[in-house]
Amino acid sequence: MDAAAKDIKSTLRKQALARRDGLDPAFRARVSERLADAAGALGVAPGTVVSGFLPIRSEIDPVPLMAALARGGARLCLPAILDRTTMEFREHLPGAPLVSMGFGTSGPAEGALVLDPQVLLVPLAAFDATGNRIGYGAGHYDRAIARLIGKGRKPRLIGVAFDCQQVGAVPAEAHDAPLHEILGESGLRRFPLLP
Repeated sequence: MDAAAKDIKSTLRKQALARRDGLDPAFRARVSERLADAAGALGVAPGTVVSGFLPIRSEIDPVPLMAALARGGARLCLPAILDRTTMEFREHLPGAPLVSMGFGTSGPAEGALVLDPQVLLVPLAAFDATGNRIGYGAGHYDRAIARLIGKGRKPRLIGVAFDCQQVGAVPAEAHDAPLHEILGESGLRRFPLLP
């Protein structure tokens, strides 16, 4: 990674996370509950495999949205971090046990069916108006998305974040996969994908 881009991303990440951390917890909870209302706008067909995530720290909580998608027939999976460089997506069934995945989150236990999601609800630290995102710096999603694309998949990437996490411009690098959409308190916004 270019040193200048790394420094810019680090600064933008810290600023966006500070704004997110400063949101009133009641506001965060209300927005998270309202995400379920957007399930229909996503146009996810029954049987579609959707990867969600369980929130950490002050992240927006996509669990209400995931539940609404499941009621509409979506198959849910959650990320499972296998090591410092590898993440897979394991089927998430109601009532199935969750185990610690590190980084403060949980996921389906080993033995759960591994799926290739068609739609990914993507956590993030910051995003810009063209769909570029900044994650938490470990690169798990970038590598997992690259593996899906390498298998001939074309996953739909929907960032899930609060509006305050938007920044002016994210320096995009070759390995960065831009988001197709962002979902937050302003509703669903589509990005113009650049070539």
